[in-house]
Amino acid sequence: MTIRAQVLRLLGEPPTAVPLDTRVRSEEVFPGGRRLLIDYAADEKDRIPAYLLIPEPTRPAGAREGARFPGILAIHQHAGQFFLGKSEPAGLSANNMYHYGLELCRRGYVVLCPDHLAFEDRRPPEFRRAEGTAPDGAQYERFVATRLLLEGSSLKAKYTFDLVRGLDLLQSLEMVDGSRLGAIGHSLGGQETFWLAWYDARVRAAVCSCGLGTLKTILRDQINHNLAMYLPGLLRVADMDELVASLAPCPFMLTAGQEDPIFPIDGVRQIVAAAQAAYMRAGVPEQFQAILFPGGHGFPQSVREEAYRFLDRWLKG
Repeated sequence: MTIRAQVLRLLGEPPTAVPLDTRVRSEEVFPGGRRLLIDYAADEKDRIPAYLLIPEPTRPAGAREGARFPGILAIHQHAGQFFLGKSEPAGLSANNMYHYGLELCRRGYVVLCPDHLAFEDRRPPEFRRAEGTAPDGAQYERFVATRLLLEGSSLKAKYTFDLVRGLDLLQSLEMVDGSRLGAIGHSLGGQETFWLAWYDARVRAAVCSCGLGTLKTILRDQINHNLAMYLPGLLRVADMDELVASLAPCPFMLTAGQEDPIFPIDGVRQIVAAAQAAYMRAGVPEQFQAILFPGGHGFPQSVREEAYRFLDRWLKG
């Protein structure tokens, strides 16, 4: 059995496909586009709240009549900020370092920014959390992760399958060219960007910011991570260097701070070396790019600009 087949077996079967049943809750205009608050079906029981960012004008400047936009999933980070999910990449939070969804919309992408389970609008109602009748924050994340384990799944699988629904949503839009879909994310968002690109070939280019390291170096240094990092049995099959290498030839950019305390840099370099070798063997060395920058866990403007140029090359060029 191939490594891919073994990992797919660990992820388990995706939920039964259901209609998206997309609903628009509100709409506002911002300089350069429109921001729609929407929700859509993840499966038969669960709905995903998200922001959909649509650039203006309604088709790319200079494009022929009927031309469509490329689509991007902008996946939010963790940072222990469970009150903040989709709103951050959509440009509504205080820290503009992580407004990559808004910035890409202004570059001419239709951008979907969904909430992960346990973040922002995918938590129990505020009054229940305040009364103590439902867990909050990390306790709710732990609750849903352990519930999924008891049900024979994992938070890793849930996040992956939810993001697949995001690709379904983008492909359902007339204004989006379904053959030009990408993904970008920081930290947890970068981790999930990788897994989505690995799982679903509709992702034609992806950028992972500070979201990958080898599991063995993370365990060696006794670093705790988000609960969606862990797929039961994964290390019996492969570490992240082998999995990232297996992305070839999909265009993929990895960025990492050389002083990032939660991703040991030797593990990151091991991933980079394995990916460079795999993309070279595939005859497409230019389709993998790594930026290891001085600094810690972040997505500085200069690195974001390189990331956007990378996406432009493979999704617009």
